[in-house]
Formats: sequence, structure tokens, C-alpha cells
Amino acid sequence: MNPAGTTPERPPVKGRRELKHAITRLDCHLLRSNLQHFMTLDPHAKKDGQYLIRSVYFDNFDNKILNQKKEGLYHRDKFRVRLYDHDASFINLEKKSKRDNLCYKEKCRITAEEYERIRIGDTAWMEEDGRPLMRELYVHMNLFQLKPVCVVDYIREVYIYEQGNVRVTFDSSVKTSYKDTNILNPDLLMVETLDPNMVILEIKYDEYLPDVIKYLLQVKDCRKTSFSKYQYSRMYG
Repeated sequence: MNPAGTTPERPPVKGRRELKHAITRLDCHLLRSNLQHFMTLDPHAKKDGQYLIRSVYFDNFDNKILNQKKEGLYHRDKFRVRLYDHDASFINLEKKSKRDNLCYKEKCRITAEEYERIRIGDTAWMEEDGRPLMRELYVHMNLFQLKPVCVVDYIREVYIYEQGNVRVTFDSSVKTSYKDTNILNPDLLMVETLDPNMVILEIKYDEYLPDVIKYLLQVKDCRKTSFSKYQYSRMYG
């Protein structure tokens, strides 16, 4: 079994490095002005280069996932279901794993109906499902009593640099629901969790971060901060 927890029926997942920094909207504007001359916008984004991400995170009554994050464990997993721009026709189940200084992500497509069954606790069908990640979630839901607990929304803007497989993202307008996990409801009541003047800068890359990107981002300290949109959102419920 490789560090990401895959098996022969699940191809190895390549680990990536992630850096996170909380910056101001003014800093974001200045960095964006630099990046747009060297990097390309995510082709999947809308005309303004942005899109809405909505995720629901899984945890249990003991807040196992939240506490692992708070404690800074270097070996942890979290499950989430994610959709974009309220499009219920394209939903992913994802597992995000941390192994030492590398992050791994696996995902598979699910339907709106499948998520709703998971949300209400109808999970028996997952045990024999053909998707390995769905079966793994079933095990965690039964072994650790994981369930959907928190919805997080934010606006993302993505810049791509092919050399080093670099993705630079700006996440803003971070909001959460108060225990309502119906991600299919576009009118879900949400509250702000982040200072409206703040933006979360994330830098993701493979083996190395090209010097030109370091210079453009003025990233002098390459240590990853502990900021977590999930952790901040859980302060509200």
C-alpha cells in the first residue's frame, strides 16, 4: 500500500506540496497583476476567471478529523463531497490525505441522489459499490461514524504554470452553513467565516516551485501555514 492508501485496483496517487498564506485583498490584486503575465487562468473557470466551490466535509461526534487538523498530525485523511457553481450534475467524492510534507487527493464521480442517500444515513449499498473510494468511505462511516457535518462555500480564482505543475489559487468569500448539509440547495443559508478583506493564497506544485513563481509571489518562507477553511468554518457549528 502506498502512502496515499491506494491498492492495486487504485493506481498510485502522486503527492504534491501545498503552501497557504492569508493575504489582504490589496495583496491579492497586486499578485494577480504579476501572475497574469506569466500564468494562464484555469480554462474551466467562467469569463471572470472565477467559480464557486461548495464542499461538505465528513466528521464524527468526537470531531476526529477536526482534532487531527488542530493537532497538526502528519498522517491524516479527510473526506468531502464537492460541486462547482451549484451544478448538481457534476459532483465528486474526494479524499484528501496528508503524509509528512506531501498531500494526496483521490476522487470519483457520484450523483446527487447518491449524496442524498449518504446524507440521510442510507449507506448499506456502498459496501459493494464498484468505486473503491466509495467503499472506503463506507468503512470509515461505519468504523468511525463519519457523516456530513459542515458545508463550506468560497470563490476561487486559479492560475496555472505548466513547468512544475504549479497551481496558484486565490480563495475569497469563505462561508459556511450552520449544520445544514444539503449542498444541493443553492439557497442554503450561509454565514461569513473569514474577514471579507482577507484572501487565502494557496500554492500547489510537484517536486519544485520554479524561481519565477517564487519571485512573482514574493514567497520567501516556503513553510506551509496551518490555515484550514474547514477548521475555521467549524467555529460556527
